[in-house]
Amino acid sequence: MLCARRARCAATAEGITDKTTILEGPAHILVVDDDNRIRTLLKRYLSDNGFRTSTAGNAEEARKLMGSVDFDLLILDVMMPGESGLDLTKSVRAASHVPILLLTARGLPEDRIEGLERGADDYLSKPFEPRELLLRANALLRRTQPAALSRQELTFGQCSFSVGRGELRRNGELIKLTSGEAALLKALAQKPGEAISRQALAEQTSTAMERSIDVQVTRIRKKIEENPRAPIYLQTVRGVGYVLMAD
Repeated sequence: MLCARRARCAATAEGITDKTTILEGPAHILVVDDDNRIRTLLKRYLSDNGFRTSTAGNAEEARKLMGSVDFDLLILDVMMPGESGLDLTKSVRAASHVPILLLTARGLPEDRIEGLERGADDYLSKPFEPRELLLRANALLRRTQPAALSRQELTFGQCSFSVGRGELRRNGELIKLTSGEAALLKALAQKPGEAISRQALAEQTSTAMERSIDVQVTRIRKKIEENPRAPIYLQTVRGVGYVLMAD
């Protein structure tokens, strides 16, 4: 678990490899926490999961960053010296609709209510499972950018893939995909040109085994490649996983 106690946070540095993708490109997340160790762990975790990640140690640093960068999601620690996460939330919400996820060791109902009243979109109590943070971040981003996902369509060679509909066409003709193939192609298409690990793809497609991802890739290549043995569009990245190369 990622947690508030410094002594316990070190244990979460390893084994965080659930990679994710967001809409048409990697979402840019700002993490604000006065604890340097927690900032480092969260940045590593989110970066390993495919997000662009910036960090700030306090509200003042966060404001400077927000003045020059449009972030897709803010993850704010509540208990910071000086301006608290609650105060920063209220200030940000007065001028922006950017989704805000609050992190705190204060998990009482009245604490959560106060955070939501200040304008937060979600509230996660410490300690928490890294995967839960990932799921909540994805959920917030989907709520704020649903149209972008439904409109996204990628072309590669003679094929096109609609991310929103999960439809593959070759020369305009609809190509049948299994549910597993569609889920895998969707995960790859959401982040074209960037390698995604087998573990992350298994997580995103609810595939029980990473080996099953290799099988699905082989099947997809037969449907989109001129020569599946020498793939151009769905390539293997040695030691990492797979990447979908769009036109």
